[in-house]
Amino acid sequence: MIPYSRQQVTENDIKEVVKVLKSDYLTQGRVVPRFESAISKITNAKFATAVNSATSALHISCLALGLRENDYLWTSANSFVASANCGVYCGAKIDLIDINNDDWNISIKTLENKLKLAKKNNTLPKILVTVHFSGQPTFQEKIYQLSKKYKFRIIEDASHSLGASRNEVNVGSCKWSDVTVFSFHPVKIITSGEGGAITTNSEKIDAKLKSLRNHGIIRDKNLLINKKSGPWYFEQISLGLNYRMTDIHAALGLSQIKRLKSIIKCRNKIANIYNELFFDLPISPVKINEGNISSYHLYPIVLNNENNVKNHKKIFEYLRSNKINVGLHYIPIYRHPFYKKYKFQISKFKNTEKYYSSAMSIPIFVQITEKEINHVYHTLKKSLSVQFNV
Repeated sequence: MIPYSRQQVTENDIKEVVKVLKSDYLTQGRVVPRFESAISKITNAKFATAVNSATSALHISCLALGLRENDYLWTSANSFVASANCGVYCGAKIDLIDINNDDWNISIKTLENKLKLAKKNNTLPKILVTVHFSGQPTFQEKIYQLSKKYKFRIIEDASHSLGASRNEVNVGSCKWSDVTVFSFHPVKIITSGEGGAITTNSEKIDAKLKSLRNHGIIRDKNLLINKKSGPWYFEQISLGLNYRMTDIHAALGLSQIKRLKSIIKCRNKIANIYNELFFDLPISPVKINEGNISSYHLYPIVLNNENNVKNHKKIFEYLRSNKINVGLHYIPIYRHPFYKKYKFQISKFKNTEKYYSSAMSIPIFVQITEKEINHVYHTLKKSLSVQFNV
């Protein structure tokens, strides 16, 4: 079975992890700070905080930005549930925004119209979580302009897009946001096994994040309320959590991040091969907008032919039966049973529904072979011409 994505772990990655296993510190040692420095350098952000997952990163980012009960958090309807769950954890109200028809990122026009209405109704969001779907940045500079007008904070959910850029601005630089969140799950661009990170240019936010990931504790003598206690002393200043990343995970991530540029280059090469192969098929791949470099965490396509759209499920099953493990990213957040209580109107998400009814993610990962790529192409081509029984 050819997976839609797969981690690549080298002998050097293994050696770096073994070094930590043989060292004195498995956690709270020196490797996590080194990994954070590498993330800062590669994104051009001033600060980085490593945590145990991107979900944890989203949660404490909301806390650090002051999201509270009955505030509003908005995000894309086309995302993994974690992009909305982070608001629920804080007791916030959740609202969703429809996507574009071609890049499947958040629709700026829909967002702007929704903000105008929300201002009239006094329901403006405290936080907007923008999602760089499939590895492609949103029109983040336009969203940033709207944030200044409507006074909301921005979290970039860049779980898909480490190494991507827009108009030569690296994702994670936080030029157009308050914080950016990354994921290092095994199917992502690089992996630390499990793990996540948050970048920001605010020293104050960074200090909050580092405290929140560690039970709300601070050890900096300059920040302590009781400064005259002994060397054993620390203070809990807020209700934090244990979201720390271990040095074991950081060692793997640090080793992998050294290959980031070559990984992005390889993924773009595979995407270009697919683009050429699929040119004459009745499908549309994700549109890469001018000025964007995608990290191509996913290679999503939609079926164009009406008959093929009707057979979406059968084509999906056909590919899987032929050892191609296509995925569907994502089930719209409002379709999950947990989110039924929010009573979202499906009619407000026409583009998301259109995408969901015809989309699939084709295998893309560094180790995919020419033989596997050709198998994907020929099998997909055949599936689009099969006369399925409806």
